[in-house]
Amino acid sequence: MGGGMDQLTCQLLTSPSVRARSDSGCQSRTPLCRKDTTMASNRINRINEEIQRELSDLFRQLKDPRVSQVGMVSITRVDTTNDLRYARVYVSALNKDQEKDVLKGLKSAAGFLRRELGHALQLRYTPELQFLGDDSISHGAHILELLREDERRNAPKTEEE
Repeated sequence: MGGGMDQLTCQLLTSPSVRARSDSGCQSRTPLCRKDTTMASNRINRINEEIQRELSDLFRQLKDPRVSQVGMVSITRVDTTNDLRYARVYVSALNKDQEKDVLKGLKSAAGFLRRELGHALQLRYTPELQFLGDDSISHGAHILELLREDERRNAPKTEEE
């Protein structure tokens, strides 16, 4: 077995930058071990969770009336790029009519949030925050309503009817 892993446990990646730095102990030059990519994705997932937790705390400190006076604003998901340069923050507001105003308020406060996030996380690079509206909650409610409607139509008729 030598010092590396066999070809079956490695995965070829298409990115030339990753292939150039794949010194993961494999005998081939191009593959990167699956273990390495799993460890990286676990780290990114932990960072995403930590960003979500810290931003939700920081939202309470914002003084922008577009954010603070809306009611409940929640972060549904955070997606960070592998190089930690950018983070997409998916935000949902309780009042859907004011969601565009909330996003404008968050975009104007992005510099403050990024600076505070950098102090809290102690990463080499603090990701640039991109705030996006998330309609997954309303989409899920719509699907649930469709399922209930289908269930009512297909329910067996009782003898009284």
